[in-house]
Amino acid sequence: MKFASYWHDTAPVFDKGAGGPVDGHYDVAVIGGGFTGLSAARQLARAGARVVVLEAERVGWGASGRNGGHLNNGLAHSYPDAKAKLGKERAIALYKAFDDSIDTIASIIDDEGIDCDFRRAGKLKLASKPQHVAGLAKNFEAIHAEVDPDTALLSAGDLKAEIGAPFYGAMLFRKSAVMHMGRYVTGLAQAVVRHGGTIFENAPVTDTVRTGNRHVLTTPRGQVTADTVLVATGAYTTPNFGFFRKRIIVVGSFIIATRPLNAAEIAAAMPGNRTCVTSMHVGNYFRLSPDNRLIFGGRARFSATSDHTSDARSGKILRAQMASIFPALADVEIDYCWGGLLDMTQDRLPRAGYQDGVWYAMGFSGHGAQLSTQLGVVMADNILGREDRNPMKGVAWNAIPGHFGKPWFLPMVGLYYKMLDRIR
Repeated sequence: MKFASYWHDTAPVFDKGAGGPVDGHYDVAVIGGGFTGLSAARQLARAGARVVVLEAERVGWGASGRNGGHLNNGLAHSYPDAKAKLGKERAIALYKAFDDSIDTIASIIDDEGIDCDFRRAGKLKLASKPQHVAGLAKNFEAIHAEVDPDTALLSAGDLKAEIGAPFYGAMLFRKSAVMHMGRYVTGLAQAVVRHGGTIFENAPVTDTVRTGNRHVLTTPRGQVTADTVLVATGAYTTPNFGFFRKRIIVVGSFIIATRPLNAAEIAAAMPGNRTCVTSMHVGNYFRLSPDNRLIFGGRARFSATSDHTSDARSGKILRAQMASIFPALADVEIDYCWGGLLDMTQDRLPRAGYQDGVWYAMGFSGHGAQLSTQLGVVMADNILGREDRNPMKGVAWNAIPGHFGKPWFLPMVGLYYKMLDRIR
């Protein structure tokens, strides 16, 4: 078993990064080389802007290369809850932004010729308990009537053709998709360079100073100056961006990938070949990879740490959870085990806009694989003075009391949600 991301390990290496010292003046400096930063840089470069991407490690090293591989439409909240918090008009705009994000990804893949196994698979939100069916039905009725008719409510009987595990019903989101995340991020980075952008890897931004109309960004490899800055670092935001650190909760997410399954194992476990998410508060998500591995993830432990020891402990928990859902796969070999950090907000709503002299997009709260590309493009269009399509424009983002970057409260949050799963 490899303690490495399947997406990293099975993707071509990006080899078009700039060598030598980090220097020069740019129209826009993008901090972070994941989906958000790279999609923004591509959009800017295509418009003729001189753009540089500063990535602390290598492109796709963070959440963009450490996720479960789902491109799911729909919201992290129930749609009625989102309406209550945001109002109907904004809730619809945010829901449609998720739809648009998948269309945007599909368009980029087509335009740039990225070979990443993109496929409209559809998503199943699975009812793990009988009492969860009513909540799914209420959510479905509102969504289907007001914002997304391309959905369906499935009974336990309907699920027999979809998944070889006992669930009590599901909501089907037909627009949802899958792709190989590592191949996509490499292809996206190559497109940035092809359109005239510059990417510096291994160039963490350690200091930022604004002098007049220019930003000076310092890295261990040198400095660049830029007229405009976009921060696209999510859970990996450094302490020099204190505004965001007080508002982002860093949470670990952990994933395992089995060996490739044979035809009989696939037919018994995942005949529908969709993305799946359970309805538990501390739930699981899973899908088949392009080479037929079961990729199975979840919040195995409420931790802000992802390293070899933490990932190994979480992997054991995930294997037990996988076996409880798919007993026939209990003894199947696990080839990959990895973890990564997610950028959560207190209300689990993303944020994007302009603050303290910089543009930003982050706080995707576990739904960033799809929305990050879209908000990267939207922020780039804002920088270029184009139509503002930001669905979260003007939404307040208050600091979390007592939080300055290290989420000391995560174990208590985990206990709370586990208690809810026992009683609801």
